[in-house]
Amino acid sequence: MQHPTLSDLFRVFVRIGLLSFGGPAAQISLMHTELVDRHKWLNEQQFLGALSFCMLLPGPEAMQLATYAGWRLHGVRGGLLAGLLFVLPGALVILGLALGYAYFGDLPLVQALFVGVQAAVIAIVFQALLNLSRKALKGWDSWALALLGFIAIFALSVPFPAIIAAAALWGSFAAPRNTDTSATARATRTPITGTLRTIGIWGALWLAPLLILWAMDADFLAQIGLFFSKLAVVTFGGAYAVLAYMTQAAVETHGWLTTEQMIDALGLAETTPGPLILVTEFVGLLAGFQQGGVMLALAAGLLTLWVTFMPCFLWIFAGAPYVENILARPRLKGALAAISAAVVGVILNLSVWFALHVLFAEVGQGAFGPLPDLSSFRALNASFVALACGLFLLLRLPMLTVLALMAMAAGIAHFFA
Repeated sequence: MQHPTLSDLFRVFVRIGLLSFGGPAAQISLMHTELVDRHKWLNEQQFLGALSFCMLLPGPEAMQLATYAGWRLHGVRGGLLAGLLFVLPGALVILGLALGYAYFGDLPLVQALFVGVQAAVIAIVFQALLNLSRKALKGWDSWALALLGFIAIFALSVPFPAIIAAAALWGSFAAPRNTDTSATARATRTPITGTLRTIGIWGALWLAPLLILWAMDADFLAQIGLFFSKLAVVTFGGAYAVLAYMTQAAVETHGWLTTEQMIDALGLAETTPGPLILVTEFVGLLAGFQQGGVMLALAAGLLTLWVTFMPCFLWIFAGAPYVENILARPRLKGALAAISAAVVGVILNLSVWFALHVLFAEVGQGAFGPLPDLSSFRALNASFVALACGLFLLLRLPMLTVLALMAMAAGIAHFFA
């Protein structure tokens, strides 16, 4: 294997950051091509072990895989460089899109275009549901966990963190107990004092802005920081899994956005490079803009980025020396498998939630979850959803192509309405 310089690492991760469209699968494939096949900086075993480790963590696994690769090649400096370059291009694009949406999103033509985007988002989320279900649902117990996860969040409004915790406990309890002691012995040679120092430094960096905002009585920004910090801890299963929780909090609890704006946020986030969890930046920017204009929007967006991604560096830099140890413990693997199964039900809830709000003008709250007013059915929106599903699921057109075509179709319909 070759060992890159920092400038080599910079050039490759700039390329990865600019080309990382298409979600985690495409991003991980791109990194494998660059790091394993083309430059041979990591071997296959190292790459797959790192990927398995990152899938055990909350947060965007592709961004954390980039950070781990940088750490393995150049320590903390390399990890910071790789992780930031993976996130920053998409974050800058989201900044521009969110401010443009804030200023022009109320224009009739723009609203019409986003009807097509919303239809495409339903198809995209449904595809994510199908992909995850194929991987996560292997036996009757995983199907049961998915069903219970859906019922808990859709019908009973159980908080997402509670669903994750219950699934993890069940998976840990049900998993076999034969730990690979040889791998554990190899990995525990790392001094614990170094790990504690790493946790202290990165934990302080993560939480310092929250303490400052609390001391300044900046209630809105403190709420933003606290909520997205909690979200960073429970982001198992990717951005789709926590969107329902984010929507519940941002729309119903805090009133920062509407459900339609949340769907628009996801649609725009799908068009950018980098991790899809950058949708949190869009939510923070738009919430800040509606609360106090562009300066508060910039502050909220920056704070959201900080508390979303700072924990990722904490998890990687503290846990990377123990990868073999962690992967040797079947209870952790069992907990992850159970969480993945429950997340299928959570994403199903997200699909139903979004579909109801796109297909019906009025959606109330019934005894067992959201209940649409059938008389408010939007036939045109339904035709857009059917078209988007055909383009994305049947014709398998690229995601960005489908988003563009659906926006065009909605715009044309607006002109002829």
